[in-house]
Amino acid sequence: MKLVKKDIRALSKEALQDFFKSHGLQTYRAAQVYQWLWSKGVHDFDKMTNLSKETRSLLDTYFTINHIAVDQQQRSKDGTFKNGIKLHDNRIVESVLIPAKNRTTACVSSQVGCSLDCKFCATSKLGRMRNLKVDEIFDQVVAIDQQSKTYFDIPLSNIVFMGMGEPLMNYKNVIESIDKITSPEGLGMSPKRITLSTSGIPKLIRKMADDKVKFNLAVSLHSAIQETREKIMPFSKNFPLSELLSSLQYWFDATQKMITFEYIVWKGVNDNPEEARALVNFCRKVPSKVNLIEYNPIGDEDFEQASNEAMEMYQKKLSAARITNTIRRSRGKDIDAACGQLANKESKN
Repeated sequence: MKLVKKDIRALSKEALQDFFKSHGLQTYRAAQVYQWLWSKGVHDFDKMTNLSKETRSLLDTYFTINHIAVDQQQRSKDGTFKNGIKLHDNRIVESVLIPAKNRTTACVSSQVGCSLDCKFCATSKLGRMRNLKVDEIFDQVVAIDQQSKTYFDIPLSNIVFMGMGEPLMNYKNVIESIDKITSPEGLGMSPKRITLSTSGIPKLIRKMADDKVKFNLAVSLHSAIQETREKIMPFSKNFPLSELLSSLQYWFDATQKMITFEYIVWKGVNDNPEEARALVNFCRKVPSKVNLIEYNPIGDEDFEQASNEAMEMYQKKLSAARITNTIRRSRGKDIDAACGQLANKESKN
């Protein structure tokens, strides 16, 4: 009977120690392998050069290293890179490298498709095919770090979970991947440089607070009026703004970390003073700041970027209330790499 190899990165360090012990080898070898896998990001046992050939052969007999591959790469006029990431089962997700002066940001995916149904987002139209595994999220970061060093001569500075999928609907794997990224035994990045962006799942926002996470939180709000929010984000019928607000207050009390609200202004949807006042009132109830985001078309006639006057109206009302706000211009729009545009057609295959 042919031995079915296990994915070695699904094992904990303790499980690796047990494996070596069961084969009569020193358990410290587990730490060496763990370092190759999670600190150096190696995908080939033969590259683990501080292990004997016999040990490498043993690992190859029992294990495999499932890993991603950058299948396609596009570069925007503004320097943004979009990666088509092929997974071990040939599914495709996308990740983005966004360069700025003296820093680079990785926008990573957490699901193949998405669990939610936001009307303005291309990814939601794919539906959810599956959650990404810990190593698949981790590998996106390693790949973009390498690109950052290659093309911009600096290591990756920041990570945002704003790619394909709703991160909180893949809670366990996302949190574990961040642990690997921030651990001294992993990539050693500071959690202060990581932002998780969610459409707002109150129960799981509370769970993050209880789990004492150290990274930053952003919420895709887009309206502080329940009726409007339900029209553009139908899932929010199950998560009223009152519950979302309560969970965000709970988050702040537990973490002392300000929330960032991501907010797109659309023509004829939320580009009026009533919506702007509602946003101001919502922000006053929890320490927060607002990113007013330029809309990125996805071929849906129901949504159109609001006028500059509407954006300025929002800015004036927020600033008058002393709420920090910024207008975020799109990056990578010409290669469909901007917010809400990630939906690789090959994902349907």
